Amino acid sequence: MRKFYQNKVRIHCRILFLLAVSIILMSCMSLILENPSFTLHEITLKPHSFTEMNLLLGLDIQNPNRFDLTLKSFEYTVYLNNEAIGNGRLEKELLIPSSSTTRGQVSVMAKFKDLSGSLKFVLTGDDLPYKIEGNANVSSVLGNYNFHYSKEGRINLIDQYLKTKEQKLPIPSK
Repeated sequence: MRKFYQNKVRIHCRILFLLAVSIILMSCMSLILENPSFTLHEITLKPHSFTEMNLLLGLDIQNPNRFDLTLKSFEYTVYLNNEAIGNGRLEKELLIPSSSTTRGQVSVMAKFKDLSGSLKFVLTGDDLPYKIEGNANVSSVLGNYNFHYSKEGRINLIDQYLKTKEQKLPIPSK
């Protein structure tokens, strides 16, 4: 009978040890996992109505880790010229391969009145300051990880428009 209790205690100690190791690994995940970075590379404007327009934001999502990440949720608020123009969330999961950059597209519904300060930058051809911030949840072989992100930068919509037009022009043949 005594041997039975000794075996039972050993099993419980092993389970407790494995539980402690898994908790320690999960708490150290922020030391092992590097956050992916988000960069805005294009904005596509699509009028929705007389008062609203849909902005499609092209994002480059870089995974600096040596393992694949899956972007499970991605909630964001977009600022143009330091004015909040809208927010949204990613509708589907996105796989980001290890040590690579993946392009994704998210949409923001914005009212024309919210874009009035940004139109000056668009019409003059100046760089438009932007900021994207929010919360993301990624999963990997190590588990799930939530983090807050904020990315600021500048984008020139006139240059971007001209580049897309150049790509669509047919090349004359000789």
